Amino acid sequence: MDFVLPPELEEYRRRVRDFVDAEILPVEADRANWDEHENIAEEPLATLRTKAKAAGLWTLQLPKEAGGQGLPFIGLAACYEEMNRSIFGPVCFNAAAPDDGNMRLLNQVGTEAQKRRWLDPIVSGQVRSAFAMTEPHPGGGSDPTMMRTRAERRDGRWVIHGHKWFITGAGVAQHFILLARTSDDPRKGLTAFLFDRDQPGWRIERRIPIMGPEEHGGHCELIFDGLEIADENVLMNVGDGLKATQIRLGPARLTHCMRWTGLAKRCLEIAGAYVKERRSFGMPLADHEGVQWMLGETAMQIEIARLLTMRAAAELDRGHFARKEVSMAKVQVADTLSRAADTAIQLCGARGYSRDTVLEWIYRYARQSRLVDGASEVHKMVLSRSYLTEGDGFWGWS
Repeated sequence: MDFVLPPELEEYRRRVRDFVDAEILPVEADRANWDEHENIAEEPLATLRTKAKAAGLWTLQLPKEAGGQGLPFIGLAACYEEMNRSIFGPVCFNAAAPDDGNMRLLNQVGTEAQKRRWLDPIVSGQVRSAFAMTEPHPGGGSDPTMMRTRAERRDGRWVIHGHKWFITGAGVAQHFILLARTSDDPRKGLTAFLFDRDQPGWRIERRIPIMGPEEHGGHCELIFDGLEIADENVLMNVGDGLKATQIRLGPARLTHCMRWTGLAKRCLEIAGAYVKERRSFGMPLADHEGVQWMLGETAMQIEIARLLTMRAAAELDRGHFARKEVSMAKVQVADTLSRAADTAIQLCGARGYSRDTVLEWIYRYARQSRLVDGASEVHKMVLSRSYLTEGDGFWGWS
């Protein structure tokens, strides 16, 4: 059992870290580079994306023939963690959600024609994308079998009517993957479709205000009132929508974990530097036992989160679905990110609560981690089912 990265992957990790330090963190530090939604503005983002491409750090997750760098999941775990030491990091490398998961799905299951039309522009950075699945009550959320958006066959085309919400990135997306019901079959009743922003028959009802900060394009509510989609833009086959969702969401959940460990480490990085220089009662805060307990406990939880994430990444690289491993990582990392942000703010005092650091940004962002891509309680249900099925084998080494 070897916990050392192969030299090639370690080299990528180091290069990503150096790029974040030299190029992204200085941009993050200047609030003039932020947009009105507390993310990086388009102009500095375009500059950083150009530099990331020139550095050979663009789209690490896709095979080289698809325009990426061909890194395995264990390499992505190490590199995504480094990217998200900056709150603006992943999008600069074309590694942010939802594009990350959408590119992976399109590359894995799309036809060659679909890849040219829908995938290549995302890979090149010309457009962004969104994945339209979640619906308001009584529609589908964590349980996609409840989906109510319907696609009906009319005159040789699919006509969509329905309602989606909290669709990440929809405000700026050009390419969309849409899940809709095509029959009432419990396993084969959903189908995945591809459509373009400029097609008629749908609209963005609103950009939903959130606790924030927001990803690019926000989290939007969509209304479909007659969107027409041709057969050539059905992803996989009719009835394969649930399968497409499963293919996409497992790795996507884990890439969230990879990025969030980087944010958790950034919290401790800021707090650690502060407690070493800030003095109280005649000594640095770092010398107080209570402060040491807080730092040590959080550092340990981050390491547990990293190890669970890497274990799941290794299982994916072996060709397994890794549902149990991904769920464990998702719960642990989400909890750890919130704990790290809260601990760092507590240690930095009023400075941490202010906007003199990015800690308050991370604190607000972290709360969503226990909700997106399956609430923590849903993942615990997955783990319970696994344990009841496997018994003592739940803790096997292979």
